[in-house]
Amino acid sequence: MQLHSQPEMVSVFNELETSRLHIAKQHSRAYWSMGIGAACLLGGFLFGLIEVGVVLLIAGLVTGLIILALVGNKTNAYKLDFKHKIIGAALKQLDDSLQINPQSGISQRDFIDSCLFSQTPDRYKTEDLVYGKIDKTQIHFAEVHAEYKTETQTKNGKQTQWHDIFKGIIFCADFNKNFNGLTVVRPKGFTGAFGKWISQNILGNKRIVELENVNFDKMFTTESGDQVEARYILTPSLMEKLLELNQYANSTISVSFVWSNVYIAFPLNHNYFEAPIFKSLLNAEVLEKDLNMLRLMCHVVQELDLNTRIWTKQ
Repeated sequence: MQLHSQPEMVSVFNELETSRLHIAKQHSRAYWSMGIGAACLLGGFLFGLIEVGVVLLIAGLVTGLIILALVGNKTNAYKLDFKHKIIGAALKQLDDSLQINPQSGISQRDFIDSCLFSQTPDRYKTEDLVYGKIDKTQIHFAEVHAEYKTETQTKNGKQTQWHDIFKGIIFCADFNKNFNGLTVVRPKGFTGAFGKWISQNILGNKRIVELENVNFDKMFTTESGDQVEARYILTPSLMEKLLELNQYANSTISVSFVWSNVYIAFPLNHNYFEAPIFKSLLNAEVLEKDLNMLRLMCHVVQELDLNTRIWTKQ
């Protein structure tokens, strides 16, 4: 996928690069202003002119913030154009049905209904929804950052701490089968009150499925409310393919088969599909991580053989 070399994309890249250069110049001015203000404060301490240093620091910070505010609308427009025009074009190359909606994502209800996670979120952020139909398979995926909070009482009052439930990409595809039970594949050693609640109240007691793939059982714990169906879903071929997909994540993936969908949670640290400010768009390497991620998400459909309709929905 060489977007830069396509004639119809040259003008798009050049237009966005012009915007990026202007924005980068304004950001640099803002950061220099703040940096000079900080240097003046340090000089004030060294030469006994603390009040002068404080005044110059404030002036530098205010000037920098004003510059960032003035260029803010252009920055936001540039970032949206990048997602629609560049990422959107990359998606069309993979499959003409695929689209991106930067301001939408995986709903919190969908996140909970996937039954993949041990806590319900207290803070939830999602963006960059990609959706479409690859051959016969309807898919959607998006970046998600879900957190829960803990509160502890200290001598200085209540202290709130935030903890990650999940940060990465949630992928969902139509499996073309209405499952009789819920089957969940989690990293080995997965624990948590919510997970136990699912096992007891949805799966009907914690029901571990022992599978024939030794490597799969070493990596994952599989639970299901229907042992026969779980083994029917998790064929030897599918288990091998899930192990292969697992290599692309920062830590172990989680998979669930719910209603008629398969959900896959890919833990990832990188924030994808964000327009660069200080790196040129004309450098093809800038897009490499984004393009690789798009390829991987579409590759899931082929890897899991979702277009081979071995079942029919009831």
